[in-house]
Amino acid sequence: MTTLDKLPLDSVGKISALNCSGNIRRRMLDLGIVVGTKIKPVFRSPTGDPTAYEVRGTLLALRKEDASFIDVTV
Repeated sequence: MTTLDKLPLDSVGKISALNCSGNIRRRMLDLGIVVGTKIKPVFRSPTGDPTAYEVRGTLLALRKEDASFIDVTV
């Protein structure tokens, strides 16, 4: 198990926990980032932040700080 910000590009992980609360948690849930969902990092900006993730057929950009709240299993 690792956090989403440490998941290598083009590898698929399964969300196992959201370690956040309040507005950030609500935003993650609204974007479809829920426990049990598969997620795949597909592109990092040249500076390394943000990263584009494929989740449920859609690309989402998340900052490293927000991605660190998401636990995934590879």
